[in-house]
Amino acid sequence: MNIETFDDLLLSARQQSDAQRLLFVFAGSELPDDCTDEQRARFEVGMGGAVVPLMVVDKTPEELSGFPQLIEESTQFAQEHIARDWAIVFVAALGGRGKLAPTSEEADTPLRRMVEAIRAGSVKSFLTFDRQGQLVTLM
Repeated sequence: MNIETFDDLLLSARQQSDAQRLLFVFAGSELPDDCTDEQRARFEVGMGGAVVPLMVVDKTPEELSGFPQLIEESTQFAQEHIARDWAIVFVAALGGRGKLAPTSEEADTPLRRMVEAIRAGSVKSFLTFDRQGQLVTLM
């Protein structure tokens, strides 16, 4: 299946022979303290900056009705806990055993590894979606 939107991902995850748990790292961007004037100007018009993980969550595909629900839950959490909204979400899937999806506890270590990989700029193994649920390709 060709995944172009978040809802494509949900459909694909639900069709897998082994139950899945989806891992989400919501991220924003910020400027490093030592940025140049050119970098600051680009950032101010919505370009550039460093990707910064802001929050994480794991869910089974069945726990989500679609992207609007993910937006609503993540926005509410951000407002209550980090007072900063996200710009992109990185997603990975963790396969289970038959009809038994991995637990949230089993997802904890892979989520921490995702955060570290994102901080290191190693994002090619994750799907990335914008706030409209469209697949994004990062350079």
